[in-house]
Amino acid sequence: MSHSLLDKLIVTQVRSRQHLGCLKAGPHTLQCALGPPGLTRNKREGDGATPVGTWPLRCVFYRPDRLLRPRTALPVYRIARDDGWCDDPGDRFYNRPVRLPYPASAERLWRDDHLYDLMVVLGHNDAPVRPGFGSCIFFHLMRTDRSPTEGCIAIARTDMLKLLEHCGPHTVMHIARP
Repeated sequence: MSHSLLDKLIVTQVRSRQHLGCLKAGPHTLQCALGPPGLTRNKREGDGATPVGTWPLRCVFYRPDRLLRPRTALPVYRIARDDGWCDDPGDRFYNRPVRLPYPASAERLWRDDHLYDLMVVLGHNDAPVRPGFGSCIFFHLMRTDRSPTEGCIAIARTDMLKLLEHCGPHTVMHIARP
């Protein structure tokens, strides 16, 4: 990849396998995993689908016990053991970061697996937040077997580290049907 910042990452679904996709970053195409049903224009909490649209890359989180701080022009934060993300549509902090334990349902960011060792928060349903329209839509690391996400977009760790070097505050992720 060249050393300039990317304006857009383009994600499309592979027609033959709904949960697999292609992420185009400049001239490069990478494999990615999507939610089990693939893409949707009508995202709802818990449907497992990956939302179609154009989403800003808000910030990067990483596990400091597993990785060095990634090189990127995006804001970068260390994940702490008590970091979570609220996924309860009835809670006032829905689709926002929270500290665990939290009284409402929240996803743990400090995971035993490696999916969130390095993750980007996408600007999906955050300006403004609409209860029930989807939470925790992240761009994170893919399982080695390329199994589906829960509605996120996931790529291989080496690809993510290289890609983040070319992402900045103006980079967006455009998720579209092929």
